Amino acid sequence: MSCVFYYRDRAMAKTLNGYLFLVLAIILLSIGPTEQLQSSQAETLRRIQYLLDNPPVLSGWKDGTDFCNTEPNSSLTIVCYEESVTQLIIIGENGAPALPQNFSMDSFVTTLVKLPNLKVLTLVSLGLWGPLSGKIARLSSLEIFNVSSNFLYGALPHELSFLKSLQTLILDKNMFSGPLPDWTGKLLNLTVLSLRQNSFNGSLPDALNNLESLRVLSLSHNHFSDEVPDLSSLRNLQVLDLEDNAFEGQFPKLDNRLVTLILSKNKFRSGIPSELSSYYQLEHLDISFNSFVGPFLHSLLVLPTIIYLNIAGNKLTGMLSENQSCNDELTFVDLSSNLLTGSLPDCLSDSKKRDVSYAKNCLAAEDQDQQPLSFCRNEALAVGIVPGQKKRKQATKTVLALGIVGGTLGGILLVGLIFLAIRRTNARKPKKSPPTRLITENASTGSGYTSKLFTDARYISQSMKLGALGLPPYRTYSLEEIEEATGNFDTSAFIGEGSHGQMYRGQLKNGSLLAIKCLKIKKSQSIQHFMHHIELISKLRHRHVVSALGHCFECYWDDSSVSRIFLVFEYVPNGTLRSWISGRRGRQSLTWSQRIGATIGLAKGIQFLHTGIVPGLYSNNLKITDILVDQNLVAKISSYSLPLLAEMVKEGSKMPSGGSKEIIARMKHQDKTDIYDFGVILLEIISGRPFKSNSEVDVVKDQLQSSMMGDDTTRRSSVDSSVRRACSDQSLRTMMEICVRCLNKEPTDRPSIEDVLWNLQFAAQVQDAWRGDSQSSEGSPTSPSRQPSLHLSIG
Repeated sequence: MSCVFYYRDRAMAKTLNGYLFLVLAIILLSIGPTEQLQSSQAETLRRIQYLLDNPPVLSGWKDGTDFCNTEPNSSLTIVCYEESVTQLIIIGENGAPALPQNFSMDSFVTTLVKLPNLKVLTLVSLGLWGPLSGKIARLSSLEIFNVSSNFLYGALPHELSFLKSLQTLILDKNMFSGPLPDWTGKLLNLTVLSLRQNSFNGSLPDALNNLESLRVLSLSHNHFSDEVPDLSSLRNLQVLDLEDNAFEGQFPKLDNRLVTLILSKNKFRSGIPSELSSYYQLEHLDISFNSFVGPFLHSLLVLPTIIYLNIAGNKLTGMLSENQSCNDELTFVDLSSNLLTGSLPDCLSDSKKRDVSYAKNCLAAEDQDQQPLSFCRNEALAVGIVPGQKKRKQATKTVLALGIVGGTLGGILLVGLIFLAIRRTNARKPKKSPPTRLITENASTGSGYTSKLFTDARYISQSMKLGALGLPPYRTYSLEEIEEATGNFDTSAFIGEGSHGQMYRGQLKNGSLLAIKCLKIKKSQSIQHFMHHIELISKLRHRHVVSALGHCFECYWDDSSVSRIFLVFEYVPNGTLRSWISGRRGRQSLTWSQRIGATIGLAKGIQFLHTGIVPGLYSNNLKITDILVDQNLVAKISSYSLPLLAEMVKEGSKMPSGGSKEIIARMKHQDKTDIYDFGVILLEIISGRPFKSNSEVDVVKDQLQSSMMGDDTTRRSSVDSSVRRACSDQSLRTMMEICVRCLNKEPTDRPSIEDVLWNLQFAAQVQDAWRGDSQSSEGSPTSPSRQPSLHLSIG
């Protein structure tokens, strides 16, 4: 067979040719053996030879030629069935000139339709010229139609829509023009549509979504424009080639089963969607020479089947590192002419194994031309600053939303927050910034802490590195997304306001709930000033902390200083730990085992804050109302002493009181401050009583310490009445002892968090062995179903 396509991309060629040969094989099996051709059709073939000006490929056709039994070759194939021609494939020489001026395409098609049973018609490089005649639709059985590499021009005839059996339509390398008509959506059996190297223009019709069988869509080297319609419903599509057009707007919406995706040389101007990382069959990706902005997805280098990756000539940002992984099958990578920083991954350094280009970035490399680091920073700012059409009340400033990407491995934690179902109708609505285009840049640029320091810190847990918590990866949100999620900061979405800013509840299009904190920056600071804060935030993730999901910077137009920071957090929907202890939540209360489990989770969260990141977070002002509980009764800390928030407090406040020795002492024992706060929380968990003052804590602590010296009945008298019969004496004594030790006045006498955790886990073990929860209180929760009130914590 001869309908072979020689694409520069071997994956595309393999896919396209495979489909064509499969179709032809099915046709051959269905038509059976060849036989003698009826004389009228033999005359038609000789007439075709004459109209084509006797091309060399047909030089073997003589009077008396048995057309149906000639040996097929790569340029000429005729297949017959029941004395009729069913396949006619003629491929001339490359660069064949146009046929003489007396040639008529209409007359030629009139001759062709005298072969009414044709299923396959391929006429390539034969010099055909003129408009394609609508009479071609008389070949009603046509399944493959290929007239590529000719000189056909004009619009596609509407009559092509009548070819209901058509599976493959290839019109490459002609001069067809005009828009792609809506009727293409009526060719429901179409699996291959290839219109490369023509002069088509206009927008792609939405009707393409009707072509559910489509596997190859190749529209490169035309003049198509506007946004690409949503093609995600084309679940069988494996090759999409839109190279060298004028498409613009957002990255196309596609199904993730693509094998080849080529968007190069267009005018796309958006970020690369994170969904691209889920294209598990992708072998060839080329998005070069557009205006894509935002973070480069490192995960593209490790896609399971990726062979070819080209992102050259965009404005993609991010920091590369030597330990970045690559797929072993990756043979071509072009990262050149972007805004990448850091070091070239070691896996891309083997020039014998891979063809790699990375010039004109800001990488720490000497063998290919690189820009200074300041160039990438300035360009990252420049591509995203677009004046809005509305002005703030401060007439001198026009604001733009500017997203800065955090870490590429996703992971996080943050000042807790979450939810208080109280409407605040008197809440002041933030001033709305005009919609703008985002730019993104790796958050570690300009950071005081290197990425290597974060990666190599020996206490960072493996779960944090991998971000394996079932949460979406940390990402940059656009101002438009945040406004849409909150209903343009509607008062019904307002949760509350604290010293650091306002809090809103939001909901994404996919239904995911968020908590969004708006931080107002009073002091003029550049983007770079906040880089190390974002780096720290983006690296935090743990089962027992409320995690940050993303952020957005809003900047003033005149000097690019930051005006507001939006921090986006996970939604923890089940109330505070107090509501499950002393708040009673109706008749529901945690069992003794569940209370021990909550304290273990809290201790693990504190341990993570102290030793799981560099630098550690201490003196977190922990309160039981800042411990949130999820649907599975997992405790999560929602308030932390993040340097970003501490810095904002310093802007408008005095230095801490006390002499220098007192300040140094507080810093020296800052980890023990959290131990004391943990003791206060543990005291409420044991006693079931909320505390309003430190003096009240001291009184109950002394009572607890005295009861420890008595008998079992005396000890249980200090315990919450709802669980006092459900706890083993050993677990109760262990919990009491560690609680009293945590509440020691001298910081040096308090236990370490590791000591606390060991004792709590021992208490859990002896409680499980005792199996006393059979006596637990009425209404003890197993799978909470009541919708709780929302809780807010602003660190």
